[in-house]
Amino acid sequence: MNPHEKQFETLSVTYGERGQRPADGVEDVVVPLHLSSTYEVSDINPDVGLEDLDPDEGQFLYSRLSNPTRNALEHRLAALEGGEHGFAFASGTAAIVATVMAAVEPGDHVVAFDDLYGGTRTMLTRLFEERLHVDVSFVDAREVDAVADAMREETSLVWMETPTNPLLRLCDIEAIAEVARDHDALLGVDNTFLSPACQNPLELGADVVVHSTTKYLNGHSDSLGGAAITDCPNLSEEIAFLQRVGMGNMLSPFDSYLVLRGMKTLPLRMRQHNENAMEVARFFEDHDRVRAVHYPGLESHPQHELAERQMSGYGGVLSVELDTDLDGTAAFLGHLSEFALAVSLGGVESLVEHPATMTHSPLSQAERDELGISDSLIRISVGVEHVDDLISDLEAGFAALASHSMASSDAAAMSDDD
Repeated sequence: MNPHEKQFETLSVTYGERGQRPADGVEDVVVPLHLSSTYEVSDINPDVGLEDLDPDEGQFLYSRLSNPTRNALEHRLAALEGGEHGFAFASGTAAIVATVMAAVEPGDHVVAFDDLYGGTRTMLTRLFEERLHVDVSFVDAREVDAVADAMREETSLVWMETPTNPLLRLCDIEAIAEVARDHDALLGVDNTFLSPACQNPLELGADVVVHSTTKYLNGHSDSLGGAAITDCPNLSEEIAFLQRVGMGNMLSPFDSYLVLRGMKTLPLRMRQHNENAMEVARFFEDHDRVRAVHYPGLESHPQHELAERQMSGYGGVLSVELDTDLDGTAAFLGHLSEFALAVSLGGVESLVEHPATMTHSPLSQAERDELGISDSLIRISVGVEHVDDLISDLEAGFAALASHSMASSDAAAMSDDD
């Protein structure tokens, strides 16, 4: 199957699985789970090295190097992102580490979005800056000029998330790709928050795309994994080396099987995530106990026009700043039942988390303040449940917040009387 001849929905269901070499007499519709760690070979061949083995021709030696189930997944990942080379890792962080490591060397410089996922920002500073001697500049990439001004002769990589975690800020992928090319640097984009169903960075000029497959690609909160997809042959070779030899970090066969299965419903799920998130965002926007709603699908989002231009859907994640303090935020969160208080996102179930004390707690208070991550900011991953039930749950949270505010006012009044 030529991926360029098929629509996204078709690729999601069948690409990478049809045409696999099944056992004699068995015609699997779904690629089976291959748990074997090693594979029997027919004979020795001194003229064939490890790099010459072609898993697409059924040539397997050891599952760290390649595995039939993972091979099918990597083909589908590449097809959905419109790339040539896909790699599946044990986590999204592992995929980012391998990709950055493949693009830089000691003495190089990286320009990165300042509003990155806390774990990614910490990895860039503590691993690459402090230990591998790669300088990193964090900039507000909402402004293309800020990226251009930060570029240096030794800049080898520009690293973006769009939308960012947790404030849903965007960067202009196409414009920043031009800046990177002008400086002979690579552009990497973390596309986790949207999935290839809603955004395709490679088509906009990015050199490599990464995902936490844990999120929308798998979609069921039961598998941890990561992915990197690229069209660049040289970068592909480096990522392959790091995945299979340099780091020995790859997605397990069972997790590969789960992600393959999850991706079959990716287009269906994303349509519902998008629809539900828009209604939830509008609900928050109309509420008088909300200071700000961050969701690119809203016309009030300062980069809504850019979102319309480079995204085909707005995703299921939004963040909201409640009009209260930390205690009031805790009261709101403590009275939700449909929205589980948990990190992660992109599953069929709705989740809510508190960035200041959860995903972005590794950052200092000063760093959080600079980024705008307040104590009343919550990040919501809207699932595929019926939206009326989700909004009813949020109303219960606001009712608890109102009771908290009334109790606080009464306590303050009593204190004044004393």
